[in-house]
Amino acid sequence: MTADVWADVVGQGNAVGTLRRAVAAAAAGLRRGDDAEPGHAMTHAWLITGPPGSGRSNAARAFAAALECADGGCGTCNDCATALSGAHPDVTVVRTEKLSIGIGQVRDLALRAATRPVRGRWQVIIVEDADRITLEAANALLKTLEEPPPRTVWVLCAPSADNVIMTIRSRTREVRLVTPPDDAVAALLVRRDGVDGATAARAARAAQGHIGRARALARDAQARDRRARVLALPATLTSLEACLTAASELVDTSKKDAAAITDPLDASERAALEEALGLSTRGTKARGATTALNELEKEQKLRSTRLVRDGLDRVLTELTTWYRDVLAVQLGAVEPAGDDGPGLVNAELADAVVAAAAALTPEATLRRIDAVLVARTRIDGNVAPQLAMEALMIDLAHF
Repeated sequence: MTADVWADVVGQGNAVGTLRRAVAAAAAGLRRGDDAEPGHAMTHAWLITGPPGSGRSNAARAFAAALECADGGCGTCNDCATALSGAHPDVTVVRTEKLSIGIGQVRDLALRAATRPVRGRWQVIIVEDADRITLEAANALLKTLEEPPPRTVWVLCAPSADNVIMTIRSRTREVRLVTPPDDAVAALLVRRDGVDGATAARAARAAQGHIGRARALARDAQARDRRARVLALPATLTSLEACLTAASELVDTSKKDAAAITDPLDASERAALEEALGLSTRGTKARGATTALNELEKEQKLRSTRLVRDGLDRVLTELTTWYRDVLAVQLGAVEPAGDDGPGLVNAELADAVVAAAAALTPEATLRRIDAVLVARTRIDGNVAPQLAMEALMIDLAHF
């Protein structure tokens, strides 16, 4: 157990300070009376924003634990432990694997928000993907945000405030996280995960402030191997055939990775639904069974689509770091062999980066960076991943 609940929220001094003051104000309000106003430092609805991997979920859970803890987040009591793990009866954590959070789920959360906390402090509802709340669902959420129960706290998380529907974000107080520095991420990997210092430093630099990605690279040899293959990809794009083959392999890998996660979940969910509908014991389908099964299949496809997109997004991120390094060498912004000042993200590939920098002009490198960004936009805009990746590989090619 960590020394306090904020130990894993690294590189976020300003945000943690704001949330600590809110916890203190909330505790003071509880001491004054059952439903007393907690004071200006605390509010009933928060929006925690920050770039991917900056620790939005960790910050939200730490905040919930500190609110539930009689000592303001000691990190050792049962309230802290259960809140951080997601097992606290008064802390609800919502994390969707689908493309959106719909009205049905939000209505269930609103009902939860209206109940009194079991342990007498706060009912905390964390929505980790608030940027995926649909417009219809946002309208359902507005009422509880406008007329909040006195002991309920909403904590919404999103990459930026602009990603959240305006009517929702206007009723929340924003706390902004920043990309944590590499040394802070490395120190976390050493302390929390037992990673050796050199491996932690390499993983933190490669992940560019994404804590979850850094952990995966530090602990998973397969993740490191896949990253190495992506970084080697630009040099192989020497013909149209090579481009189309590379695109197919990338999409197929993302689909296989997604299927490894979704196939057992899909089977379990379908079996549970069929049992609930009585299909395992009846000779005929119960009324509405076909509709329910079709709806489940639709949700499962959405989950698979998101996981495939997430896999391809990791590929695009790695390619961005490669061309960033190439451009930095071309512009003289870094010294590939130097240890002082800003260096290469992919320092272990310094020779290959220098060779690529010599083979391209800075303008050509910028065009390739733009192509990666366009591919991300296309995939987010529901362009077929195969087409988006084929277009990208051709744009990155050297023929």
